[in-house]
Amino acid sequence: MKDEVTREERIDNLKGMGCSRKRVEDARFTQGKGNYVDDIKLDGMLFGDFVRSPYAHARIKSIDTAAALKVPGVLAVLTAADLEPLGLHWMPTLAGDKQMVLADGKVLFQGQEVAYVVAEDRYAAADGIEAVEVDYEELTVLVNPFESLQSDIILREDLVAEDGSIPAGAHGPRKHHNHIFTWDAGDKLPTEEVIANAEVVAEESMYYHRTHPCPLETCGCVASMDKVNGKLTLWGTFQAPHAIRTVVSLISGIEEHNIRVVSPDIGGGFGNKVGAYPGYVCSVVASIVTGKPVKWIEDRMDNLMTTAFARDYHMTGKISATKDGKITGLKCHVTADHGGFDACADPTKFPAGFMNICTGSYDIPTAYLEVDGVYTNKAPGGVSYRCSFRVTEAVYFIERMIEVLAIELNMDSAELRRINFIKKEQFPYTAALGWEYDSGDYHTAWDKALKTVDYDGLRAEQTKRVEDFKAGKTRTLMGIGLSFFTEIVGAGPVKNCDILGLGMFDSCEIRIHPTGSAIARLGTISQGQGHATTFAQILASEIGLPADSITVEEGDTDAQVNFSEQLADMRAAMRVSEMQKQLRQQQQTQSPTVGRAQQAAVNPAPPKAMGWWQQNQWFNAQGYERETAAARAIDVQLDLEGYDKNSDDYYNQLNSRLQKVFPELVSSNDQSM
Repeated sequence: MKDEVTREERIDNLKGMGCSRKRVEDARFTQGKGNYVDDIKLDGMLFGDFVRSPYAHARIKSIDTAAALKVPGVLAVLTAADLEPLGLHWMPTLAGDKQMVLADGKVLFQGQEVAYVVAEDRYAAADGIEAVEVDYEELTVLVNPFESLQSDIILREDLVAEDGSIPAGAHGPRKHHNHIFTWDAGDKLPTEEVIANAEVVAEESMYYHRTHPCPLETCGCVASMDKVNGKLTLWGTFQAPHAIRTVVSLISGIEEHNIRVVSPDIGGGFGNKVGAYPGYVCSVVASIVTGKPVKWIEDRMDNLMTTAFARDYHMTGKISATKDGKITGLKCHVTADHGGFDACADPTKFPAGFMNICTGSYDIPTAYLEVDGVYTNKAPGGVSYRCSFRVTEAVYFIERMIEVLAIELNMDSAELRRINFIKKEQFPYTAALGWEYDSGDYHTAWDKALKTVDYDGLRAEQTKRVEDFKAGKTRTLMGIGLSFFTEIVGAGPVKNCDILGLGMFDSCEIRIHPTGSAIARLGTISQGQGHATTFAQILASEIGLPADSITVEEGDTDAQVNFSEQLADMRAAMRVSEMQKQLRQQQQTQSPTVGRAQQAAVNPAPPKAMGWWQQNQWFNAQGYERETAAARAIDVQLDLEGYDKNSDDYYNQLNSRLQKVFPELVSSNDQSM
């Protein structure tokens, strides 16, 4: 039997927020026992792989699969012609466009999927790919979005009417056959007028190059169709399993409740694994046709050539200010290269993501943003690589505009930022492009950052080096880069953020077992961020159970009922805040049967005649700081560690001691149960 445990020791034993805790995931990862998609092995499993186009733009004259079907181990070769009768040769994208599953008449980017070979093993599939003969007719390639908007060459022939007219797209009218959308925010004419009449105007053009997320693990999946009960199970490298379930349902016609999508361990995502890829669809089709599980795992070259990119924004801007440095207006135009299909992973209302946060952390009274999406002969994509929906592009734009304005004003850019920051007393603040900023103290944060790096000292050193350079004493100069940004994390509320009609919210279901352990099932999915460790710590601090007694499960659409478009840490941060809020609300409204295990208070006690709800209200009215009953019950559990938890003696002792720990609650709760 242990000595009495102090409150501090109890908090340490919880291993909640603020405590140092070893990652619970690392035990299996460091022993090579992770469960990644390519680790999944099912009886009779087949393997699929793609014939890919060597050309960025070409018409397909013919596909001969006869030789491939003679390769030992090859069972089938699928083409668009095979999928068309089933309506499976095209699939919806997350941006409201449609994309070829397998090349339908032509290819639009190098590496595009042309045929899908199904074989008994991956080596036979590779041999089958080499045996497929495709006759291509090369076409003019457009990789520059500005040239694409001027060209007579039609990239997406499926989006032009027979009479040559251009139907509207998912986001409104299109002004050219290679144009996808025009989206704007703010007030155009007032902004142009402010800039035209300004004392100082600075202009800049910049290109944020196309970037590939390049996660350590490439994309892949295993599809298994059970024809007996009509249920499809799809394991894969999915950052958004619920969205994938919806896309697969839309394409296949299988009801969503008959589709289970599972994301096992994922070796990095960075937005690259949000979208739906032809490999997923072809694997499902192959499993349905063969009645066997089918695995598809892309290689590194496939991943680099064809899976979703980030950035590729051509941005031009104008910024106006007074001679004293107060910004008066901002105008931004973006030409966005979306590749062969619009497969961006952005909320429906925001086809350019959150680019309209490009006013940054500054009090800019007038602003206007316009974005043109363009088709080119590049791989499709447009994902949130290490940011929330194009926020990185927006930050790059505004911070560069601040720098060029500082040069125009001959003013230190740190001071220019300080002059234009949104002031603490202005919050909540509504920006010129519509976003509401809830809180902040930018001036204090900025001053602390500059003091930490000794900014004045750095500027003095920079000036000295310039002087020494001019005098021929040194050939080494020093640049100083500054940046200040405000980022939207996650996505919400649902009225603003949905994909394919799916609300981009997260969910968490917590079940507490009679023995004091708990399981939390979340709509998020970790890609290496350590959710199983950190989420358990959050719950430990909130409900008073030790983190080691809490299991976290993610990434299974049968277990988590709500949609989650998990984008790594930024979504996790929003989930943390929401979990804490919900837990605190639940602690105030729990039923009596749950309450005894989860609610209590520090003395003094309320009148015993009160019921549970009245006691809660009493504590709130008195303004006392409450602690959970679970935290107090842990003292009892620690005190009973020497007992066999499966024995009657343990439960008798536990019941007796719980009554002693919560005397102020026992009688009133027993009456209400």
